[in-house]
Amino acid sequence: MANLERAYAADVRIRIADQKLAPAGATVVTEEFASDGVVYERDGVRVTAFEVDHGVEIKPAYGYRVDYKGRSVLISGDTRFSENLIRNGMGVDLLVHAIAGSKPELLQNIVVRRILDHHTLPPEAATVFNRTKPKLAVYTHFVLQRTPTVPPPTIEEIVAETRKTYSGPLQAGEDLMSFDITEAGVKVNLPPR
Repeated sequence: MANLERAYAADVRIRIADQKLAPAGATVVTEEFASDGVVYERDGVRVTAFEVDHGVEIKPAYGYRVDYKGRSVLISGDTRFSENLIRNGMGVDLLVHAIAGSKPELLQNIVVRRILDHHTLPPEAATVFNRTKPKLAVYTHFVLQRTPTVPPPTIEEIVAETRKTYSGPLQAGEDLMSFDITEAGVKVNLPPR
């Protein structure tokens, strides 16, 4: 964070001077944690961090579970298939999961394979969803591989691949999408078109 502050120092200084913004608005407060557990708890909101598996060299990597008034959301973070994510995601209302994929002909490409090996593929995500049983599963952070001659898979193809073994509620996320979680379930609010 210190390096990000240095990188944006001129921008922040100009905005404070030019736009008469309060310096406190650009203050960064960092609270580090180094293991699974509750990282925030206030006014009934509890955020639990749990380690996920983004690869041997990419440690630590975390997912987060947010609980509030009997409702729960799990955010996978960047991960490949993770038993710890499943343990923390059992029965959540909303499970937001990163996803990756490529056309089958690229699965033997070593560069593509190295990238995919750090991420969750649709059949693995289907296993996560089948085991955690969320009221709604949502895909985010689409890591869709391509080459100059092979296009990336479409979102529809990613969902269809997941549907081969998962029949529960599934939504492809998009920018500005939001959700309302109630006793009746999870309502998807699409962004204005």
